Amino acid sequence: MKRHLKRLGVLLLGWGFILVGFVGLFLPVLQGILFLLIGLFILSTEYAWAHHLLQKIKARFPRIATQFDRARERAAHWLRRGRASEGTAGRG
Repeated sequence: MKRHLKRLGVLLLGWGFILVGFVGLFLPVLQGILFLLIGLFILSTEYAWAHHLLQKIKARFPRIATQFDRARERAAHWLRRGRASEGTAGRG
């Protein structure tokens, strides 16, 4: 059950970023491309087509690929740090 909720959350978050990205393509206040890329990154964990599209974008734009890799490392570090603090929060 927990796995299904996690998958649903990932899908909702990914598609939400994609939707905001499309809106951002037409509104000057939102960075549409950024939100689309974030949405693709999130959806690439669940969908093969999103993973392949993201790989094509990375191959075509290597500068974006390096920034994506750095962002992924920072996010992983942030998540590990958050999980570590959860483990020590109950002690005292």
